[in-house]
Amino acid sequence: MSPAVDAQEGGAGSAIVAPASAGAKMRGRFGRSMYVRIGLTVSLLLTLTALLGPYLIDTDPTRMNFREILQPPSATYVFGTDDFGRDVFSRVVHGTRVSLLVGFTVAFASMILGLVIGTVSALYSRIDDVLMRVMDILMSFPAILLAIGILAVLGPRLSNIILALVVVYTPRAARVVRGVVLGLKEEVFVDAARALGTSTLRLVLKHLIPNAMPPLIVHQTFVFAAAVLAEAALNFLGVGVPPEIPTLGGILSDARNNLRFAPWLSLYPGIVISLLVLGFNLLGDGLRDVLDPRMRL
Repeated sequence: MSPAVDAQEGGAGSAIVAPASAGAKMRGRFGRSMYVRIGLTVSLLLTLTALLGPYLIDTDPTRMNFREILQPPSATYVFGTDDFGRDVFSRVVHGTRVSLLVGFTVAFASMILGLVIGTVSALYSRIDDVLMRVMDILMSFPAILLAIGILAVLGPRLSNIILALVVVYTPRAARVVRGVVLGLKEEVFVDAARALGTSTLRLVLKHLIPNAMPPLIVHQTFVFAAAVLAEAALNFLGVGVPPEIPTLGGILSDARNNLRFAPWLSLYPGIVISLLVLGFNLLGDGLRDVLDPRMRL
């Protein structure tokens, strides 16, 4: 029986329920995912604190006050002071901004380069071997060692840290895109598009890249977390940005000498790094569960 007949027989109280759209189903899955909710909440809170913090507090993170050296957390100094009398809370907020800048820039830049390299490699077999061998060579080095080597050549600057980490994580994004595009090339809709005379550029922009984006976005959330950890490790080792720029890794490095007498110096930046990594890892796990149809079986 048709829906119209059912509605007539049911009287005024009956209603035809339209099927939910794909967008509504996707939003529903996002809303039901606990990982997405927790990861997004933690990430947004830290991002808003880092962005708005410098405008809400007027303390200079580099200003020294030798009369307030190693003050414990209090109402005046929320996170205490370091061995130069600098406000740790202000330094942690500014250090979080640096970590977020590095994480987002590295994740976005490596995603774009990975899309280009992975797609070109999957479509053109003649240069596939060359591109993938270069990617394999870069991936054969441990991430931190490769970044240290690049920084040793370029020098300790924030832009050089970003460049070094983009070089480190682009091969991984390229591998993800290449694998997805190789699978899509065999799909019926790609053959149909080619049979209709679709150009290669239009095929890539309209069909291949949109279908490659969901797994790549999930992958890049983990790249963000890895870039934050790598940036902190580089600054902790003293090969990152100059010492006058407050970073979470630099704060941890400075706290080593006073770890026994002033544990708050390492506690708060360590917590922020952990929350940053945890938030985006949870977000990545949730996105994988939502976007990957195999996880919903």
